[in-house]
Amino acid sequence: MFGFKQPKRPLQKYAAQITVNGKELPVEITIEPRRGSRFSIGKKKVMMRLMQGITNEGIQQEMIRLQQWVQEVSVKKPTAIAQFDIKTYQTGQQLTVGKRSYVLEIIDEDRASHTARLVGNTIALRLSEKANPKQRQKAIQTLLSRVVAGDYYNEVVTRVHDINRRTFNRPIKNIYLKHNHSNWGSCSSGGNVNLSTRLLFAPEIVQDYVILHELAHLVEMNHSDQFWALVERYMPNYAEKERWLKEHGGECNF
Repeated sequence: MFGFKQPKRPLQKYAAQITVNGKELPVEITIEPRRGSRFSIGKKKVMMRLMQGITNEGIQQEMIRLQQWVQEVSVKKPTAIAQFDIKTYQTGQQLTVGKRSYVLEIIDEDRASHTARLVGNTIALRLSEKANPKQRQKAIQTLLSRVVAGDYYNEVVTRVHDINRRTFNRPIKNIYLKHNHSNWGSCSSGGNVNLSTRLLFAPEIVQDYVILHELAHLVEMNHSDQFWALVERYMPNYAEKERWLKEHGGECNF
C-alpha cells in the first residue's frame, strides 16, 4: 500500500512513498510548528507537512489520509500526477513537440557513451548497452531534449529578441534552451536568459509568457509588485498562462 521509513535519529524531514493508480509516488514529510496537516503535489514529489509532536502512529494515519487525498485529486484532475509517469520509448515511435513531429530510431550498442542526432525528422539515438534501465531512461530523455532544443533553438532565439524589442529592449548576453526540471526559466543580472526545453510542449502563447516573465527580470531582479506590473503591462492576462502551467505543466516533459 505504502512505505514509510523512520530515520535512526530525529529529523525534520522524512522520506516515504505511496502507491496511487499503480504508480509509486515519492513523499516528503516535514515536521514543523503548525496546526493540523497540509498536503500538496509538487513537480518531483508529494509533500505532507505535519505538526511537531506527532507520533509514529499519527504519521501512519496521515499517510493513509494523504494516499486517499491524492487518489481523489487524481480522479478529479487526471493530469495532477502526470509528472510521475515513466515514459518509455522505442524505435518507430512518434514524438510530437509543439508543431513538429519526430520518428525515433533507438539502437543499443557496445559503446561507452550515448549519442543522438537529427536526420531529417528522425532522431537517431545510439545507446550504450551497458546502461541499466534507469540510466538508459535518463539518457533517452536528456538526448531527446538536446536534439529537439537544437532544432528549435533559432526559432526560440528569434522570438526572445522580438519580444524584448517590443517590450523592455534591454541587452541580452546569451539565450540557453536547457533540459531543466526545477523551473520554466531564469534570467541572470548579466543578461543570460535560460529557458527549459519542457516549454516546447506548451502552447506558444504560454511560451511567450515565460519569455516575457524572464525578460522582465532584466528590469526588476525580483518578484515585487513593480515586477508584476511590468509583466501585466505587456500581457494583461498573464494569470491565465500561470494557471495553464500549473494545471498542465506535469504533461510537459520528454
